[in-house]
Amino acid sequence: MGHRHVPGVAIAILRDGRLESVRGYGTRSAGRALSVGRDTLFSVGSVSKVATAALCLKLVSLGILDLDLDIGRWLTRWRVPSGPAGDAAAVTLRMLLSHTAGFNVHGFQDIAPDAPMPTLIQTLDGAAPALNKRLERIDAAGTRSRYSGGGYMIVQAVIEDALGVSFGSAASRYLFAPLGMARSRFDAAPPADTVDIAHAHDGAGRAVAVPRGWQSFPELAPSGLWTTAGDLARLVLGLGASYRAPGGLLPQELAVDMMTAVSPGPFGLGPRLAGEGAARIFHHAGANDSYKAYIEGNLATGDGLVIVTNGANGDVLGDEIRNAVSDALAWPGDWSVQTALIAAASLFESFVGHYERRMDQDRALAGILDTTFSVGSLEIIRSAEGLQMIAKGKSRALVAVTSNRFAVPDAYIPAGTLQLSFDRGADRSVRSLTVIGGGGALLFDRA
Repeated sequence: MGHRHVPGVAIAILRDGRLESVRGYGTRSAGRALSVGRDTLFSVGSVSKVATAALCLKLVSLGILDLDLDIGRWLTRWRVPSGPAGDAAAVTLRMLLSHTAGFNVHGFQDIAPDAPMPTLIQTLDGAAPALNKRLERIDAAGTRSRYSGGGYMIVQAVIEDALGVSFGSAASRYLFAPLGMARSRFDAAPPADTVDIAHAHDGAGRAVAVPRGWQSFPELAPSGLWTTAGDLARLVLGLGASYRAPGGLLPQELAVDMMTAVSPGPFGLGPRLAGEGAARIFHHAGANDSYKAYIEGNLATGDGLVIVTNGANGDVLGDEIRNAVSDALAWPGDWSVQTALIAAASLFESFVGHYERRMDQDRALAGILDTTFSVGSLEIIRSAEGLQMIAKGKSRALVAVTSNRFAVPDAYIPAGTLQLSFDRGADRSVRSLTVIGGGGALLFDRA
């Protein structure tokens, strides 16, 4: 925590479908004796989407919503725009929840405490004071996995219009109360007198958004959940229990549907999915500017993990925590990569060069990398320290896994490790490389 300048962390460990422990570390506000505890409230960024998806599916189970009907039947305040080239194909909740509806707007900016907050419709329209672009369909519905926080704002509009109540009220009644998530709330900004709340900090561990201590997140469904490590554990446990047996928060068949990937992407209905058999997990990360969070649940064993932090570098710290927990508990199918000293230096020159992404590759094979590793070209150079990858102006060191395969230690892939495999032919030449991570692969041709 000190190395990463993250003042506060809370961690929940799940074993065999039960909550084994919840512990807090550090402080809620840098330089102050305000300990993080099991009930400390954190902003959790895009982990909000899993809670939103669970709420949506609960409403489906009650017959209020349907996953596969045109969402226009419920919307009363906003109309779904036409798609590319006038595409009028229906957009469904299944598409929106799995990021396959074809919408733009990846995420949203944090809003300073004294800045005006947009309404739901202003956000959808990209109208001031909203800071995002207008929601538009840029892919044909159902054809591409493109992460869209904007799509989850449409889910929020559907729920509010269908029920005639606020999104926060719907979540409290249909999700938080049944799961016992007592401190959880969808709230743009908890009031300044909120007790036991983690304050926001930048990458150097300095307090920001002062004097209140936290930014505003008016985009509730994609990023506006405030919750605790213990409450998030209840969500992970509730979804896992519904998957494994009848009688849970969701009907078992619907929970299995939630945890089935929607092609061509790695998402089910809300969470990301990874692993096979006994190593099959659902997971999601959250990243507002000053708060980082992560949840993971093993669908077979009921093991899992919740990490919430109040520092801008909490995602990198969270990766280290996740790997430590996985190692300590001997989780199956771990995605960390062990490296060893390999005498590969004689091959380095053959790997150096400029590589261009092969754009006609099947997006279903690319998986999560199609949008999370969104670079059209990259450069491999050799330095005194070894090989480095330069992409979008940033240099990252490569560490050998084999003589032609390298890990990229400081690149973030949820529940995974980004790797580069140089494709060396019988004539010893390297004409391409494969970028691997999160169950997906991207091909790059050497220029």
